[in-house]
Amino acid sequence: MVRRSISVLFVCTGNICRSPMAEAVAGALARQAGKAMIFDSAGTGDWHAGESPDPRAAAAGRKRGYDLSGMRARALSDDDFDRFDHLIALDKGHKRWLLSARDYRRLPERAKISLLLDWSVGLASQDVPDPYYGEAADFERALDLIEKGCQGLIQRV
Repeated sequence: MVRRSISVLFVCTGNICRSPMAEAVAGALARQAGKAMIFDSAGTGDWHAGESPDPRAAAAGRKRGYDLSGMRARALSDDDFDRFDHLIALDKGHKRWLLSARDYRRLPERAKISLLLDWSVGLASQDVPDPYYGEAADFERALDLIEKGCQGLIQRV
């Protein structure tokens, strides 16, 4: 029996900071663990559609060996609720938005909707704060939390 790869979509607001960092981190951790998984990221809106990740997010990732180059922001689509096994929100507002959008539009319930830090040990129900209006240190702190959530995700799926 051939096992299908597990697919994960990370969701934040504009898809230029937290969710692309999570996509890069999860991809690297899955490769290190020898797990064949599919990762992508999207935003709840299309404000930054087509743009590269925020340069500060890319720099923070690069310092830790994560590659965000080649990524482009996109908005979540209705099809994503059926294409992915997991839709993982970076904060509680995104999780509520995903649940509401799915229910309002009567979309498939195939994808499991969760909060990234619910996958970690000791950080359940916490948000990854949006570093967009912050400094480089805020991107480093967000990346610390993203790494913890992604480590738990890779270990548990």
